[in-house]
Amino acid sequence: MTYHKPVLLKESIDGLNIKPKGIYADLTFGGGGHSQGILDKLGRKGRLIAFDQDKDAEKNVPDDPRITFIHSNFRFLKNFLRCLEVEKLDGILADLGISSYQIDEITRGFTFRQNALLDMRMNTGSELTAEKVINDYPEAELLRIFRDYGEMRDAHRFARKISDDRSNRRIKYVNDLIDICKDLLPPHQRNKLLAKLFQSIRIEVNDEMGALKEMLKQTPEVLNKEGRLVVLSYHSIEDRMVKNLIKSGNVEGIVEKDFYGNKKLIFKAVNKKIITPDDNEIEINPRARSAKLRIAEKIE
Repeated sequence: MTYHKPVLLKESIDGLNIKPKGIYADLTFGGGGHSQGILDKLGRKGRLIAFDQDKDAEKNVPDDPRITFIHSNFRFLKNFLRCLEVEKLDGILADLGISSYQIDEITRGFTFRQNALLDMRMNTGSELTAEKVINDYPEAELLRIFRDYGEMRDAHRFARKISDDRSNRRIKYVNDLIDICKDLLPPHQRNKLLAKLFQSIRIEVNDEMGALKEMLKQTPEVLNKEGRLVVLSYHSIEDRMVKNLIKSGNVEGIVEKDFYGNKKLIFKAVNKKIITPDDNEIEINPRARSAKLRIAEKIE
């Protein structure tokens, strides 16, 4: 089973400023690369809690008494910490990218480069699939998804084309969807547009923005003072939420002030400038090219 190489591994682990006896959470375990980096820095009394909603990820959990694996979406972070009787964390790491394993596993239907059933579920136990989104969502909802999650300029044309075509047949396979959209895909933009289309559907199927919003809102409550938040994002929608939280204390980006007009901040940015992979890392791992790393420290 091949998962992706951990992106910006050294920078992410350094950003956590790990204390040997601290308690940390890796919210997107995947292949375990980032988690292993944390374990390597932890002492014998340190603890790591790893989350992943993909049951296949559990096969990668090392035989280490310091790690607890949670098969669940990170939106339930606070609930599971309560169950584990963990009051506060010293650091949180979240790599929001989809894993190479999920992309390369044909049956999962995440990529437009291989034909498969339209699935795209990160949690294979959930009910909503890409097929249901494409066939059962009203045209107006498809428009919203393509516009908001894919940031597609011609979102309305894709929504209309799919809505018209599905009245004649059920769209079940990746190649069915590509064939329907072929007239809207100029050769020089084909892959870019398909990437945006599939991204938007995947985000909807997995409620990625809803889960991210819920998780980020919990971070001020579950982090210790001076605890670190380290987030790797891969598109502007995710990054905007993380940026807003760090700058304003909430994902909406609304700066609140006290009676005297002072900003009520929860975090301070550790890296003033976004950290991105260098050319060497991108050459070794091309899927890292869109990664953006933000690191923040809780100040209250």
